[in-house]
Amino acid sequence: MSTPVTIIMIEDDEGHARLIERNIRRSGVNNEIMPFANGTAAVNYLFGSDGSGLDHKGRAFLILLDLNLPDMTGIDILRRVKANKYLKCAPVVVLTTTDDSQEIKRCYELGCNVYITKPVNYESFANAIRQLGLFFSVIKVPSAAT
Repeated sequence: MSTPVTIIMIEDDEGHARLIERNIRRSGVNNEIMPFANGTAAVNYLFGSDGSGLDHKGRAFLILLDLNLPDMTGIDILRRVKANKYLKCAPVVVLTTTDDSQEIKRCYELGCNVYITKPVNYESFANAIRQLGLFFSVIKVPSAAT
């Protein structure tokens, strides 16, 4: 039996966060979504009380990560998640407005699984999120380190 996957959404734009969640739900994904409006709160949750990530040993996460956060960069969060033995198996989907090829390359080098550029156009963005919801409905997230 597999552990239910919790979606960790790290997105500071409230409108984007609502749109992402609505379209994930519309595509039939009913997993718990934990929204975080800044990196500090997300990092504190993910790495737990002692900063090791041990608090979530055995939990399955899928992380939706904006790169442009008010208090830290998504790159820093991605680097920390992928370096942590309890969190490194969690798929990370970078969902951001940055379309710089160097930034995209760096995210993949650090271990992101999917990089999606948020279109400025609302309909294009909504369509990208619908596709993301379909992706969530078919992927299997590996178990965290035990």
